[in-house]
Amino acid sequence: MKLGLQSSYAIEGLLVLAGKPFGTVMLLHEIAVAGSVPESFLAKIFQKLTRTGVLVSSRGAVRGYALARRPKDLSVKEILLPLEGSDLLDRCIFWSHRCADDDPCPLHFRWKKVRERIIGDLMERTTLADLAKARGHSQTGAQKHVKE
Repeated sequence: MKLGLQSSYAIEGLLVLAGKPFGTVMLLHEIAVAGSVPESFLAKIFQKLTRTGVLVSSRGAVRGYALARRPKDLSVKEILLPLEGSDLLDRCIFWSHRCADDDPCPLHFRWKKVRERIIGDLMERTTLADLAKARGHSQTGAQKHVKE
């Protein structure tokens, strides 16, 4: 399963927000710079994530984006589905065209079990907080490094 560039950019941008105290509103430009992501591309991605409830956008005196829920409550699957499409877990990793039960590739039925049981479950269980912790971007992780 290969993810698109917008998924990579989304994760980078969301990791920036996950590293801040929950509820912090940041300008898109600040997020893009901190995440090393093209701002114009991130704007389109963040619009999708706002529509699906991953982010909230604010206008007025405090403008920008914030996480809609705490990083520990946002699964990787919730983040990727709006960007990659509902067929995310149906894609064949062996062939460029999409195979299906009625027209399977030679590895289709083995891969189907793996993607449903292992990859789907992994995406459900893995949260933005997990990614931030692994990357060292979590707020507690950042505070820990400062104290040491």
